[in-house]
Order: sequence, then structure tokens, then C-alpha cells
Amino acid sequence: MAGALGYAAFQALGLEGFSAGIAAEALLVLVVVVWTSSYLFRVITGRMTYMQQRRNYRAEYDALTDQQLQARFDAMTPEEQAALLASVSGEKPEESQDKVSSDS
Repeated sequence: MAGALGYAAFQALGLEGFSAGIAAEALLVLVVVVWTSSYLFRVITGRMTYMQQRRNYRAEYDALTDQQLQARFDAMTPEEQAALLASVSGEKPEESQDKVSSDS
């Protein structure tokens, strides 16, 4: 389709027969080479549409999750915060409570 349109366009510009066909073919090959090069560039640099969408989604998801977790943590009492921090770090709740009290 593109070749036929190119052929017709080159004939309209005044090229005749084989010259219009060769020019249309050269233009079509050039377009394919440029498109393939741009595709390979995007693959090598990791800027493929799907990959970029996944990166954007993951960044937004992480930010939202961090905000939600921070809000839930802030809603806890100091004792609940100390117990949670102790369970995460492997300490006993009393040790963690002493740290929270001394930090305040």
C-alpha cells in the first residue's frame, strides 16, 4: 500500500516508470530502516512503552503504599508503635518501649 502510494506520488512529481518505482522503493526501505533503528534504540535504552508503563505504575504504587502505611502507623498509640517496631526488629516490646520513651 505504502509502495503504491509512493509510486503514485513520485509519478505525480514527474518521475517516469522505473524511476518512480525505484524512488518509491528507496523511500520505503528508508522508512523501514529508520523505524527498525528507533525500535532497537528503545529496546537497548529500556524505553519501551510497556516497560515505561510498568515503571510508572510501580513508582505510583510504592508511593501510595508508603503513604497508607505511614498513616496507619501514625494512627497507632505509642505503645502499639513500640510493639510493632519491636516485632519487626526482633527486640522485646519492653526494650523498644524504653527507646521510644527516651526518644520523646
